[in-house]
Amino acid sequence: MFTHLVGERAGELNNILTQGGFRRSQSIAYRPACEGCRSCVSVRVVANEFEASRSMRRIVNRNSDIVGEMKIAVPTSEQYSIFRAYLDSRHRDGGMADMTVLDYAMMVEDSHIETRVVEYRRREGDQAGRQAGDLIAVALTDVLGDGLSMVYSFFEPDEASRSLGTFMVLDHIERARQMGLAYVYLGYWVRGSRKMDYKSRFLPQERLTPDGWARVR
Repeated sequence: MFTHLVGERAGELNNILTQGGFRRSQSIAYRPACEGCRSCVSVRVVANEFEASRSMRRIVNRNSDIVGEMKIAVPTSEQYSIFRAYLDSRHRDGGMADMTVLDYAMMVEDSHIETRVVEYRRREGDQAGRQAGDLIAVALTDVLGDGLSMVYSFFEPDEASRSLGTFMVLDHIERARQMGLAYVYLGYWVRGSRKMDYKSRFLPQERLTPDGWARVR
C-alpha cells in the first residue's frame, strides 16, 4: 500500500501514516500488505523510558570521540562517498546497489516534510576536542509530531568495529528526549531476521499489532 506525500498537509499525513505503520521513501509513504503474512512489524522505542544495556553503554563509550550534528537535509559529495562505500560493503546485491550520486541527492532532498540529516564526525582540532573532523556516519531522519523516524543510516565500513548502527540509534533516542518527543521509529522488524534482530534490543519499545501498539519490555 502506498500514497504520495505532497502538498501543504504532507507533514500531517506522514504523522498519521507513520503511527499506522507506514514508512517514507522520498515522497512516497508505503506499508507492506502481503496476503496471509504479517511478518513486517513496525517498531518504535519509548524514548523517555529507554534503558541502555551494559553492552550499549560500552558502545557509547567507544564512540566518545564522535560528535553528531543535526542539519537541514542537504546532500554532499562527502556523504555520498560513505554511502557508496557502505552499499558496496554491506548491500552489494540489494535494491539500492546501483544508486548514483543523483539518486542519493533525490533520496535526501525529495521530501515535503521536516527531514534532517545527522552527520557524525570525529572530534578533533581544538584543545577540548570539540571541533568536528572527518565524517564517519550519516542518518537521514524525519522529525514527526511524536518522535524521530530513522529513514536510512549508513557509516564508513572500515569503522565497523565501532558498532555505529547501534550508536546512531542510541544518539537518536537521546535527541528525542531532548526535543521532548516520545518515540524513535526504527521501521520494520521481522522475527528471525538476522539483519533486523538488533531492533528488538532497544527496550522498552512498542510494536504495531492488528489491535494497535503493544508494549514490549
